[in-house]
Amino acid sequence: MEAIPTFQTHRLILTPLELTDAPAIQRLFPHWEVVRYLDSRVPWPYPDDGALTYVRDHALRAIAAGREWHWMIRLAENPAQSIGSISLYDQPGNNRGFWLAPQWQGKGYMSEACETINAYWFETLERPVMQVPKAVGNDASRRISEREGMRMIGTQQGDFVCGTLLKEVWEMTREGWLKAKALSNT
Repeated sequence: MEAIPTFQTHRLILTPLELTDAPAIQRLFPHWEVVRYLDSRVPWPYPDDGALTYVRDHALRAIAAGREWHWMIRLAENPAQSIGSISLYDQPGNNRGFWLAPQWQGKGYMSEACETINAYWFETLERPVMQVPKAVGNDASRRISEREGMRMIGTQQGDFVCGTLLKEVWEMTREGWLKAKALSNT
């Protein structure tokens, strides 16, 4: 398996997830504004060893198996400061997920990270489609998908940390993404 690359954008550095990131995740992640619309597999209340257990027992194993790719999102002006995480999954109907600590939400950081990670998915991994599920009501995530040119392809019931809600599935094809990228470069 190839090593997961580090990416730099205008304001961010996306670094491959490491076990040493667990303390930062433990500090930043367990906030209701972050977890409420995440899959119900996320334990809530979040345990004191939740980040360590997740990184060690799930994420790093899935990376090693070539099924998932995880990055920490850091500020370029202060690379020691993690502000969230973004991931790709080789899983039907669920190819990308992310979270951002509350104090950094609403500043466009996630859109910037998604642009880079989408390029990795479509150009490097050469995947034909990206599907992203999200809870109805997760308006910030919905706006990111809309700005990216994704289209909603269906709804179904979903189990989230906050309970059972309707879940939308958003999709973007490689062909559509490449076409949009070509238009934005002209």
